[in-house]
Amino acid sequence: MSIVASLAVNAQAVDAWQSLYPQIEQSIRAPELYNKVYDITRYGASTTADAATNQRAINRAIERCSKAGGGRVVIPAGTWHTGALRLQSKVNLVVSEGAHLCFSADTHLYPLVTTRWEGLDLINYSPLIYARQATDIAITGSGTLDGCASNTAWWPMCGNPRYGWTPDTPEAQSLGSRNQLLQMSDQQIPIEQRIFGQGKGLRPQMIQCYQCDRVLIEGVSVLNSPFWSIHPLRSSNITVRGVTIENSGPNGDGCNPESCNGVLIEACRFNTGDDCIAIKSGRNADGRRWNEPSQNIIIRNCTMANGHGGVVIGSEVSGGARNIFVENCTMDSPNLERVIRLKTNTCRGGVTENLYVRNITVGQCKEAVVKINLVYEPREQSERGHYPIVRNIYIDNITCQRSRYGAYIDALTDSTNVQNINISNCTWNGITDPQGNRLQGLMRDVRFTNTTLTINP
Repeated sequence: MSIVASLAVNAQAVDAWQSLYPQIEQSIRAPELYNKVYDITRYGASTTADAATNQRAINRAIERCSKAGGGRVVIPAGTWHTGALRLQSKVNLVVSEGAHLCFSADTHLYPLVTTRWEGLDLINYSPLIYARQATDIAITGSGTLDGCASNTAWWPMCGNPRYGWTPDTPEAQSLGSRNQLLQMSDQQIPIEQRIFGQGKGLRPQMIQCYQCDRVLIEGVSVLNSPFWSIHPLRSSNITVRGVTIENSGPNGDGCNPESCNGVLIEACRFNTGDDCIAIKSGRNADGRRWNEPSQNIIIRNCTMANGHGGVVIGSEVSGGARNIFVENCTMDSPNLERVIRLKTNTCRGGVTENLYVRNITVGQCKEAVVKINLVYEPREQSERGHYPIVRNIYIDNITCQRSRYGAYIDALTDSTNVQNINISNCTWNGITDPQGNRLQGLMRDVRFTNTTLTINP
């Protein structure tokens, strides 16, 4: 690339950081929260009560707080067992220091609600904490939210012996349930007829805000989710700050904004069994039907350990993703697969564009520092012919001390849908594959500027 072309590419990225980034940052509105206190013990909750009793008491406190104009529903120090909670407008659920909120694995304590499962719309178990069409909501404090999932609770439903499944597991999520839902999406079956829940084995998310506005999740530790940990869905003005997520289970993603506009994720720690942060926008026919991109997202000052990817876009990205900024993160684990990962296929489609990444420090990762994959899940049984596009990607100053590849791009072989990929000022040491970078398929304008690789098999 010529010096003139290099300067032009750099100017595009600099302009985005200097103009678009602060616009997004300033546009994300925090919830309006009030200080009136609603102590759950005044509504019948007790550390000696069973999960059903505490579930009724906490939900009663939330409802009273919301109807009275808002305030703080306080979980005091101690261990509290509960079932699904329904967060409502103007409520700040405060998990106090020393509080341990433990969620039961009794599926009867999780009513059926409208939700999404891996980007597909359905009626399924309520997430452990669920809000829909709520405004000005929060989950704050320095206490612990524990999904209590394990190889004996929730996780065996995935159907994998690694997570406790046996032929006697009463409710296992066979491929049948997942494929049935995918077929319903392709056939445009109305959502109200896609009833899952009991016997289907589709595990609930830990926290989901669905069609909500002005949401704050701050300070808490989120452990052992049955499925994805934090899932903002079709929502706006989301802030996730100072949260610790530990989830080694199947599909144990950390934070997955899906079809959201205006998201800030900062100063969080992730140690997950799947992607640490995964940006999504619906899967296949459902994602195209809503056509709601995830956009205007800032991720900064986070730490990632284990996970399939540090910051990921996809794979359920049929509605598209754009205007995403990632900076000043630290990643390091032999079990972290990739640092920056984009994944999609010709069932998903969607346009992923305008991704800006800078100043990422990596100790080691397993496969690649940057991976762009347009042939993810190539055997998926769904309608094809929806060609994804990945373009306008700017990666600057990622240092990594050990990985198999630097950049790994697996593009389509019949269409040039990977375009304008810019990797600059990177130092990748300890690359174990002699290829260094692995680039396959058709792509256009893939540029490496002032980037060095050190091969060390």
